[in-house]
Amino acid sequence: MTVRELSERCGFDLTCGEGEREVSSVYCCDLLSIVMGRAPAQSAWVTVIGNVNSIAVATLAEVSCIVLAEGFSYDADALSAAKGKVTLLTSGLPVYETACKIGAQL
Repeated sequence: MTVRELSERCGFDLTCGEGEREVSSVYCCDLLSIVMGRAPAQSAWVTVIGNVNSIAVATLAEVSCIVLAEGFSYDADALSAAKGKVTLLTSGLPVYETACKIGAQL
């Protein structure tokens, strides 16, 4: 399923990007160094970190998208850095519920 399809099915907001990459798993973590080494490629990464560092980590880890949970917002630098690189979604749900919703769709 594509990021766009996932976003529509889960009711997440597509904040930035086209959403054409495939999603094959879900990954939750807020410690960036762990995400860099352990997030599966093509995963939907659920976090509460919406800054430019998360964009860099998502690019390195080759995740399909970042899903910012808990109603948090991406900062302006993150939105700028993500253009053309990473698809950004937002969810008002807690991290666990966001991940469960994604998992149910995969």
